[in-house]
Amino acid sequence: MKMEYCTDVKESVFTLKEYKKGLEVVSYEGEEIYLTIPENFEKPVVSLGKKALLSCKQVRRVSLPETIEEVGDWAFAYCDELREIRIPAKNIRFGKGIFRECGKLRFVTVEGKPKEAGALLAAAVTLLDAPYLFTPQRCGDDDWLKQWDARMLQMLREADREGYSKMVLCGEEDYGSRENNLDYYLNQKRRTKVRVAFMRLLNRMGLQGEVREELEDYLRAHTEGSGYAGGMSAGKDGADIWDETWQVLLEEHGEDSEYYKLFTEIGCLTEDNFDRILSQTGESCPEMKAWFLKYKEENIGYKDFFEDLML
Repeated sequence: MKMEYCTDVKESVFTLKEYKKGLEVVSYEGEEIYLTIPENFEKPVVSLGKKALLSCKQVRRVSLPETIEEVGDWAFAYCDELREIRIPAKNIRFGKGIFRECGKLRFVTVEGKPKEAGALLAAAVTLLDAPYLFTPQRCGDDDWLKQWDARMLQMLREADREGYSKMVLCGEEDYGSRENNLDYYLNQKRRTKVRVAFMRLLNRMGLQGEVREELEDYLRAHTEGSGYAGGMSAGKDGADIWDETWQVLLEEHGEDSEYYKLFTEIGCLTEDNFDRILSQTGESCPEMKAWFLKYKEENIGYKDFFEDLML
């Protein structure tokens, strides 16, 4: 038997059914941006059902109740704007693909766990494609962090061409499409690695020194004009210019100070690439541009302040 319950928000409706010793949320219809699943509708809510919040495009944050015991397959799949999930610190059974295509998910907030652990937990499914690491009770523990870094390094060291032939042979993309183009594929693969490297360096919980150095090396190696000629995959794929670090920063994090400050801190901005980067920044990210100008003055040396402002 299915039941419908309205919340205090107009036209916000939960559909539920009897499940085990409580209720399961079957679906949700509404316009709430910050959605809290209630603990009780006559009986406790123990399950978020399969595809329960599938394609809820407006939802940015979901808070699960203390009574929750299960989250079904694809429960949050295709929630394009989802940024955060708040879950209780308890043993919960999670289905498959629960965050499929939730590319903006940044935090899985678990009671009693530090914010960095929540960021790494989210990245386990959005960046690393490692659902086996989605274990909220263990996130942040030493062994869990070692497993996370092992998966990250495996991904980072993998040849950029890996998976391309299989994709083409299996027809996973339409023939002749942009996604089928090798150069595009390689660029996207390196962008993903850059996102992972940025993310881990900004969440350094348990990060070992040699791993940190490898991540910094990767970001420098994929910034044109950084002066870094090494890199774990430099030259493997025959690319003349690798600039994915700057591409990701400019297109995705131009307003995030922690990102552009890290970019300069690890030596990606140099005298050789400063003019090009400043001109490409334009007027779209004024605070980042101001930071780069300040960084040059303090660390690279100034030639003409007004000339740089014209770039």
